[in-house]
Amino acid sequence: MQRRKLFAVALAGVLASGGLAACGDSPNEGNKKAGSGATFLTVGMPNGPQTENHNPFLTTSAGASLGYRWMIYEPLLMWNPVKPAEPSRPWLATGAEWTPDFKKATITVRDNAKWSDGKPVTGDDVAFTFNLIKKNEALNLAATPYGEITASGNTVTATFTSSMFVYKDKWLGQTPIVPKHIWEGIKDPTTDPNKTPVGSGPYTLKSFTPQTTTLTVRADGYWQDLPQVKELRYTSYTDNNAQTTALSDGSNEWSFVFIPNYKTVFIDKDPAHYKVWAPPVLGIHGLYINTTKAPFDNVALRKAMSMVVNREDIFNQAEAGYFHPLITSVTGLPSPAGDAFVAPEYKGVNQKVDVEGAKKVLADAGFKLEGTTLKDPSGKPVKITLTDPSGWSDYQTSLEIVKSNFAEIGIAATVDKANQDAWFRNVEEGKFDATFRWTNGGSTPYDIYQTIMDGKLLKKIGVASPGGNFGRFNSPEATAALAAYANAADDAARTTALNTIQKIFVEQVPMIPVGADNIGMAYSTKNWVGWPDDTNPYSAGQPTQANALDVVLHLKPANS
Repeated sequence: MQRRKLFAVALAGVLASGGLAACGDSPNEGNKKAGSGATFLTVGMPNGPQTENHNPFLTTSAGASLGYRWMIYEPLLMWNPVKPAEPSRPWLATGAEWTPDFKKATITVRDNAKWSDGKPVTGDDVAFTFNLIKKNEALNLAATPYGEITASGNTVTATFTSSMFVYKDKWLGQTPIVPKHIWEGIKDPTTDPNKTPVGSGPYTLKSFTPQTTTLTVRADGYWQDLPQVKELRYTSYTDNNAQTTALSDGSNEWSFVFIPNYKTVFIDKDPAHYKVWAPPVLGIHGLYINTTKAPFDNVALRKAMSMVVNREDIFNQAEAGYFHPLITSVTGLPSPAGDAFVAPEYKGVNQKVDVEGAKKVLADAGFKLEGTTLKDPSGKPVKITLTDPSGWSDYQTSLEIVKSNFAEIGIAATVDKANQDAWFRNVEEGKFDATFRWTNGGSTPYDIYQTIMDGKLLKKIGVASPGGNFGRFNSPEATAALAAYANAADDAARTTALNTIQKIFVEQVPMIPVGADNIGMAYSTKNWVGWPDDTNPYSAGQPTQANALDVVLHLKPANS
């Protein structure tokens, strides 16, 4: 789900500064005066100035960064990652049937949906979308093993070259469907900015600026009841502080952003209306290491680095003691979500800071600690650049902690406060030493390990790999075990494969796990009610997820 969850510094940083949130005609001023007449919802992300790009397939587009792509384009089914074991609900499709080996799906597209230009949504549109992704590797972010895809009326048949057991819910629930009559004329769907988006969702584009994107509800033609929110205003703030200010003064009502001292700086400003909800999911975040770069291609160095990272300090100081729950298992699996999946040999085996142990690992591998400088076996000082977007305050604090931790074993670390867009490109292209980033999440640990270790996602340095394996970890054994898990015919075979995957992860340290993920939000009930929460977790709360449309459709004016 491409994705960081909840306020964690969040995925982004926005453009307008705190001054925008403080001005008299702030984005939510109309709603403040409207009382029971609230008609629009203000959504924010701390992702900095945006370039106009509404391409629903691109993770770097403004539509993906702010989340509004899911208000214009829709998936076939609605999958809830907060309750991943529950069946997905019908959406643009009324249902999907799978063969026992999960290599063939028969999808029934609803017959009452229309594109925003008035043309009907058909099975041809769905088949075209999947074939478009199949033909363009840059769009196939999860390396979905497409076979033949055909349509007959409103029935779409999709075959696959391997089992879709681990992908099926996300594939059906997180693939935006596009109109064939528009996209068949697009020369390069991997780069086209799609400046006049036509979708099946209830909203259309009204206006775009680098600061604010506004959507308006369709007049008619939507296949279900139109949302009561008549207008969505997405603002991209320069950083977490600006986003938090906007939430606290009421000029922004819904965001995914990390808020240090969240109770004092946000909740206590209006305890009756300001809320935070951070439901856990089976996904993690941690320090990706570029395994192609010397000396970090040496597993002993990666082990030692993991041994000195103080995860508790990161949780308490960088994550405000709530945002990314501490991961203790050496397997990287979060508790309690991952407890049932931990291999027998690793049950109860936890991470701990062990500086002296790390020094021994290094010495045994030929590294030498001379004073405060660690030298690799060739005699070169070990240096590393730690990078994350400048506005992502929790990650920046995490990097400073890691820098201090590494110094204890003689590694000289530099922290790079990167531009967000440049950071996304560099990480996807493998142009970094080490960086904090998240993994995908799902209903099993497969998504976590696949994001980190899958050879199917392995690309050369300089070639984007937006689906994962950012550290270019090359392990045929891990790739084979992941495939075995995904294609297993029964639970026993899956367990065997997963135990192998965990052993590789623990012993070769392709990434240093630090915290668990969540998919949540900071939000206000002053103008709108009906949000998901612990009493009714009907959807994920993060506004950049596919479930965001489900949230908006549940909202009602607070005083109605």
